[in-house]
Amino acid sequence: MAACGLDFGTSNTTLGLLSAQGPRLAPLEGPADTLPSAIFYPRIGAPEVGRAAMAAYVGGHQGRLLRSLKAVLGSSLMDETTAVGRQRLGFRGVIAAFLAEVKARGEAAAGAPLEAVVLGRPVHFVDGDEEGDARAEEVLGTIAAEIGFSTRSFQFEPIAASLDYERQVTREELALIADIGGGTSDFSIVRLSPERRGRQERAGDILANDGVRIGGTDFDRGLSLGMVMPLLGHGSALKRAGLSMPAALYQDLATWSAINRLYDSKVHRTIRELERDAAHPEKVARLARVVAEERGHSLALAAEAAKIEVAEAGRTALDLQWLEAGLSVGIAHEDLVAHTGLLAERIAARIHGCLKAAGVNADDIDALFLTGGSTRLAHVRAAIIATVPGAKIAEGDTFGSVGMGLAIEAGRRYG
Repeated sequence: MAACGLDFGTSNTTLGLLSAQGPRLAPLEGPADTLPSAIFYPRIGAPEVGRAAMAAYVGGHQGRLLRSLKAVLGSSLMDETTAVGRQRLGFRGVIAAFLAEVKARGEAAAGAPLEAVVLGRPVHFVDGDEEGDARAEEVLGTIAAEIGFSTRSFQFEPIAASLDYERQVTREELALIADIGGGTSDFSIVRLSPERRGRQERAGDILANDGVRIGGTDFDRGLSLGMVMPLLGHGSALKRAGLSMPAALYQDLATWSAINRLYDSKVHRTIRELERDAAHPEKVARLARVVAEERGHSLALAAEAAKIEVAEAGRTALDLQWLEAGLSVGIAHEDLVAHTGLLAERIAARIHGCLKAAGVNADDIDALFLTGGSTRLAHVRAAIIATVPGAKIAEGDTFGSVGMGLAIEAGRRYG
């Protein structure tokens, strides 16, 4: 029975395969072994996924882009539909279409049908809601069955990452695994060693798991609300004393999974009415244009790109010429920290809770293994490292460690 490990991520998806040479990631889009978790439904023709989906949207093709699909699991959006031309699509069907394409591309790379899968999952799909968390896992498992996986099981994403890290371990270590992904931050404290690596049963090596629903898309959102949305009237006054622009409009526009809610004629009419009542109508006119032209995802892509540029270079100029000639905003590292620093603090606080749950002290941790795209953010990285200052820092494939570990787990369970 051919098996795989599937890391359906909020921002990117990978599929791990196991061969005699060890685990590997399947190429999912050309030579790339990561596939952005995005799907574009054109008005006419078949949907596109990944980079092709975003290119179609940015290129001005008529249709509907959906991204951060995983964030819908466990949320009220799972029961909603989104308009695509004259039809409405349920989010369950959208996720199924995306994952079916991932499976097909994985089978092409494996040269065989993939029948069994270990699905990665965050420690908590939903914070503080056990029933919602269980529903999210059930929905994902049901979708996996519907697209043709006859055998399915789950593994926590940080545990999967630990299996990838363990391949480079040369002695016994107590490791803190920090996986800061697109939608969640997940942690495990695990005993690892070359000897333990070959054991079938590893439950006794896992001291604690914990997580919080904070990830890269939340940093995008914070940066957008703080630096981009004010250009569209966020926080600005209406003509009537004491009233300001409704924050909910901007909250949705800055949230990947909620943007499509705004593409409704009633919402557009409301914004036009607010424009007439606004103390700064020129700003609200920009909001009206973004919604009327369905360019919300363009703003979200710009905020994400700005975050990455700030992480790499310390500052950037976010160009919004497409919205209005000469419109741009400078963003520095200090701005990113100002608008997302509390998120980093919450991540660190959850690590302290994980240490407590494991019954260990910070100085008991030998190694800190960092994975996930948001570990590239300097203030997030610093907040995590400060929780276990004496641990050695280890890193793997930023976007691929979970998929590699899930492939290892698939080999253990189904090989």
